[in-house]
Order: sequence, then C-alpha cells, then structure tokens
Amino acid sequence: MLIIIGFIIVLACVAGGFVLSHGELMALWQPFELLIIGGAAFGAFVTANPASVLKGVVKNVLGALKGSKYKKALYLDLLSLVYDMLQKSRKEGMMSIESDIDDPHQSPLFSKYPTIVNDHHIIDFICDYFRLMVGGTMNPFELENLMDMELAAHHEEAEMPAQAVTRVSDGLPGFGIVAAVLGIVITMSFIGGDPAILGHHVAAALVGTFLGILLAYGFVGPLATAMEHVAREEAKFYQCIKVCLLAAVNGYSPQVAVEFGRKVMYSTIRPSFSELEEHVKNKG
Repeated sequence: MLIIIGFIIVLACVAGGFVLSHGELMALWQPFELLIIGGAAFGAFVTANPASVLKGVVKNVLGALKGSKYKKALYLDLLSLVYDMLQKSRKEGMMSIESDIDDPHQSPLFSKYPTIVNDHHIIDFICDYFRLMVGGTMNPFELENLMDMELAAHHEEAEMPAQAVTRVSDGLPGFGIVAAVLGIVITMSFIGGDPAILGHHVAAALVGTFLGILLAYGFVGPLATAMEHVAREEAKFYQCIKVCLLAAVNGYSPQVAVEFGRKVMYSTIRPSFSELEEHVKNKG
C-alpha cells in the first residue's frame, strides 16, 4: 500500500509542478516514446534473466505491493511453534516429534499455527533441521555450518529478482536517450517547416529523456529497493529459526532457546518477553 501511495506522490508532485509552471500536461503524453522505452527495457530484461528470475520478479513485485508478511504475529507463532516442538522433545524424547515433522499438515502440534503451515518453505526448513536433530548425528558446529550455507544460498536466490529490477532501473535513462534521439531524427525531417510543428517534435523528443529518468528514479528503482527490503526481512525470519534451533542443540532449555530467537528480531517488530510468554501459554 505504501508503494502505491509513494507512486501517487511522485506523479502528483511532478505533474503538479509542471502544470503550476504553466506547462501543458498533455504535452507529456507521448505513447510512442513510452512504447520505445518500455518495450526496449522489457526486452532487455527478458534477454538478461532466466525464467526462474522472471517468475520471481512477478511474485516479489506482488509481495512488495502487499507488504511484508514477516510481522510480529508471524514471529510469535514461529517462536511458539519452536517452543512446543522443543518442549515435547525435551519431555518425551526426540523421537516423539518424528511423526510431526514427517507429516506437519496432519500434526496436531503444527495445526495450531496455520500461518506457518501454509508456507511450505518455512515448514520445510523447520522440519529438515528437526529431522537432523532427531537423527542426532551432527554436532552443533556442523549443523550451524550447514544452516549458514543453506541460508546464504536462499538469500542470494531471494535477492536475484530485486537485482534484476535494479538493472532495469539503471538502463531506463539510456533507453530514454534512445527515444529522444529517434525523436530528433524525426524532427530533422521538418527542418525549414512550420516552427510550431518543429517545436512540437522537439518537445516530444525531450519527453523521451524525461520519461526514462522519471521511470528509473521515481518508480522502478524504488520498487527494486522495496523488494530488497522484503528479501532482507525474509532472511531475518530464517535467521531467527536458526538461532532457536542452535540454542536448543547447545543444551539450552526451550524457554531460553526461543528467547535467543526473539533477540535477533528487528526492534520494530520484536515482542516483549511478557508478550512472547503470554502467546506461548495461550497456544499451549
């Protein structure tokens, strides 16, 4: 929602300033310039990226427009789920959670947290490492190293769509110049004609440069930055899981393990100790 509000502010200020300066707003409406700039940028984007990145861009743009899902409520559910899993394994033994991690969608324990269960990436990450903990064949250092490698690969993959959009933003001013040069080429054929017509074509050519720069720095570039923020918040969420599980493997109690996870959260969404304790009790 904030992204759309930001786009409206950009348009309102640019168009409003132009009109207040006695500019004719329709002079900026040059669909052929938009076709050249947008089409060339899109073609270069498709050429430069594999299909997986193209799909990721669509998904991440929609996700950025909706806003990040990694809010306090989701973190509270995550920490409560991890607490329940660790508490059950502590009381009944590690083998007691085997049925839960083998089929989390049928698990009474997981079913209390539908927001977690509905995200298969989160579920796979949690279950995979609990499965390794049940096996008991890895020491904490090996487990941490494996987590670091997986999270590094995951974060690199999550950033690819934002990087692809950033490159489009970097190229848009150049395509704006291409559109302007083509406009000047057309203008040259009117040399010696009516000055009013000549001026109209020169203005249309200059709009190409204007649109390329505006699209790059007013829309596409900020959208790429918003996508980077979402990827960063996703990485932090998985880091929270990692810290909790490593604390448990190192022998800390479930209460202390989830406190480790709470401490690595961003301060803007971090629940207080009492909030987490209350949520765990309510879900228990």
